[in-house]
Amino acid sequence: MRLLFLLCTLLVVSCKGKMEKLPEVVPLDHPAIVEQEFIYELEDALTPECHASTVEVSNGTVIASWFGGTEEKNDDVGIWVSRKTGGSWSTPKEVVNGVQEDGSRYPCWNPVLFKPKDQPLILFYKVGPSPTEWWGLYMTSNDDGKTWSKPIHLPEGILGPIKNQPIQLTSGEILSPSSTEDDTDGWKIHLELSSDNGKTWSKTQPLNDGKEFGAIQPVVLNYGNGKLQLLSRTENELVTQNWSSDYGITWSKMTATSLPNPNSGIDGVSLKDGRQLLVYNPTGKNWGDRVPLSLALSNDGTNWKRVLDLEPLRENTDKEGEEYSYPTMIQAPDGKVHIVYTWNRKTVKYIVLNPQKLN
Repeated sequence: MRLLFLLCTLLVVSCKGKMEKLPEVVPLDHPAIVEQEFIYELEDALTPECHASTVEVSNGTVIASWFGGTEEKNDDVGIWVSRKTGGSWSTPKEVVNGVQEDGSRYPCWNPVLFKPKDQPLILFYKVGPSPTEWWGLYMTSNDDGKTWSKPIHLPEGILGPIKNQPIQLTSGEILSPSSTEDDTDGWKIHLELSSDNGKTWSKTQPLNDGKEFGAIQPVVLNYGNGKLQLLSRTENELVTQNWSSDYGITWSKMTATSLPNPNSGIDGVSLKDGRQLLVYNPTGKNWGDRVPLSLALSNDGTNWKRVLDLEPLRENTDKEGEEYSYPTMIQAPDGKVHIVYTWNRKTVKYIVLNPQKLN
């Protein structure tokens, strides 16, 4: 697939500051893989770095978004969008930046695409100097991401989904997974709720104390009949969980899972066949390696089986320098699973797979 399968020889500075060559791109050979490509080729990059991609399918169009600029936290970081129609991705376009009315400028962060039932496409994102100080905004699109409304501020105290997509229950209620990072109170997760397609919002109390576990960026999994599970990234070298049996009205205490986590983003989806699919970095050191990037399956949310490495460890893998991280995953109406993730902060990797061929 074009340059995707060629050896990359560009010299770059890694996110850890070490000069290195970008690794060889080796295609995955697995029966579940339907498509695998970069959203844009390395030589076509419009920003030095990119990160925190998100994906959605709207009326058959695949839309991806990410933040891009000089590097994370720089004021020039904006939100970029590309659309896949007719088999190819459009040239990425910056759809919004962090310029304020007074002329000051802040970085943009963590876009999240979400399509409520029979409603316009929503692009949530954050603006601010850091995750401890950012605020939430969103834009909408009535033409599957081709054009966007002006930015709209979320209500005071509502941040929007921090990294992963909301889910919409059969009742129509939207559960948006969110979190806060505070230097004093620690990292805490909560849910933001809307019963009118995002016109108004409320939120739960924090679902952890920020001390036993420092957790952010939860994923919502839906087992049906009111049973929900939250899986969260943590500072504790593992993924944590909370459970609800009443559609998210009440939640259990946060506990540890058996899944390792290097303090890196995860995502998951409740498949149409009843299984749960997770994409994550299966390493356990806090702020540790973000390679490999893997998929795990579960029937019950407790027992997980690692079934495929999207970015496996190879003989020449630079575990400290390479980064495959912050994945987002959805299941489209046709049953196929779409995944996007950071590829060494230089481009966005896109994979489509058939989950029936994962076991």
